[in-house]
Amino acid sequence: MATIRKRNNSYQIAVSCGYDINGKQIRKTMTYTPENGMTAKQIEKEVQRQAVLFEEQCRKGFVMDSKMKFADFAAEWFRHKKSDLRPKTYARYQSMFPRINAAIGHMRLDRIQPQHLLTFYENLAEGGIREDTKYKCIFDLDGYMREHKLSKAAMQRQSGVAASNILSIIRGNNCTKQTAQNLSKAIGRPQQELFEPVDINKPLSSKTILHHHRLISSILGTAVEWGALFANPCDRTKPPRVERTEPKYLDEVQAAALLDLLEAEDTLYKTAIRFLLFTGLRRGEALGLNWSDIDFDKSIMQVCRSSLYLPDRGIYEDETKNRTSNRIIKLPQTAISDLKAYRRYQIEKRLSVGDRWHESDRIFTNDEGMPLHPDTLSRWFAKFVAAHSDKLPHISVHSLRHTNATLQIAGGVPLTTVAKRLGHADTVTTGRIYAHAIRSADEAAAETLEHLLSPGRAQMNAG
Repeated sequence: MATIRKRNNSYQIAVSCGYDINGKQIRKTMTYTPENGMTAKQIEKEVQRQAVLFEEQCRKGFVMDSKMKFADFAAEWFRHKKSDLRPKTYARYQSMFPRINAAIGHMRLDRIQPQHLLTFYENLAEGGIREDTKYKCIFDLDGYMREHKLSKAAMQRQSGVAASNILSIIRGNNCTKQTAQNLSKAIGRPQQELFEPVDINKPLSSKTILHHHRLISSILGTAVEWGALFANPCDRTKPPRVERTEPKYLDEVQAAALLDLLEAEDTLYKTAIRFLLFTGLRRGEALGLNWSDIDFDKSIMQVCRSSLYLPDRGIYEDETKNRTSNRIIKLPQTAISDLKAYRRYQIEKRLSVGDRWHESDRIFTNDEGMPLHPDTLSRWFAKFVAAHSDKLPHISVHSLRHTNATLQIAGGVPLTTVAKRLGHADTVTTGRIYAHAIRSADEAAAETLEHLLSPGRAQMNAG
């Protein structure tokens, strides 16, 4: 039964919701303030109605305590959302949350205001607050392992660091803080003697800060839905502005140069990079392909999964990015020929390693048949581009997707077809990302019309 207490010009309505594990009574409260001009009888009737409604909401669990700390509510939010979010998204949210928790975790939900959030965003834009700083090995790890007769597998058992990560560090690549800590502990020397941080004072990008805003907004939006808040303060907070940057891509000449340079490279990487360029697939989509997804007779391919990596899960399969990413597209004949040659190479590799080969239907694998680590391909391509910086601009693996789309648009392929091949939800997305290519194609179309419709004037202008 709800209890009502008059306080000046308002009424406090309280409802008992049982007892907690310590035997303390759980009480939910709300305040009702009558509108101006209401009569005493109208007020009494409305207060009783509000009390009944509030008690019903409490009974059904629709009301939470607005005095709850943000950190406590967020923990409940993560618990409920874990099954709804994709593993990669959930891991990204978890990686961002420590910063958010340090800033507003101690605050009551009903006391979080826009100025608190704006101050937090300003702090994120300063240097020296990164928690994802990479570390570079500054001692001879390979020499240490040889001296102590440790194989990569033995070092993995000793440190808990994956053998692939150990090999990556030996090759000069950076690692995470956790990896640096684990290896230092296994070797028995202070971390600062073995690893040094890289770009520790580099500020977070405006896009990353915006992701923090969106996570906070999602959590507080759920607080409104669950009855813990009446309004989301993020709705009154101007999110950080993200400057739109043009995607990096290769023009026709640079793309041709890339294909020529790849001819001298390892068959696996050569095929994978060429395939990304000719198909425009996302990295995870290409690495998630099985041989059964390719119809060689019809030269078509079904894209229906992604191959991703998380430290606590390793390499795993997931759905594609969205519903429209599940698609069937026609493959260029060059891509078909590349895959046929690569299949022969893979069969030879399987025969050469014998029992060490892991049987699967996956197309792109390592030397023992295991799914290729996504970062392995990216790291190889980064080194390849750096080695040919005189002929290629600084691009990433994802730039191959942008190159594919840009060349399609420049070649006159309808935007609807480009969007379908890329797996975009609609042409609006494609048009926004590749506005530069559309402008160039539009200019070329204007010049073509000038030559077709006013040939004399076009020749005069040319002269």
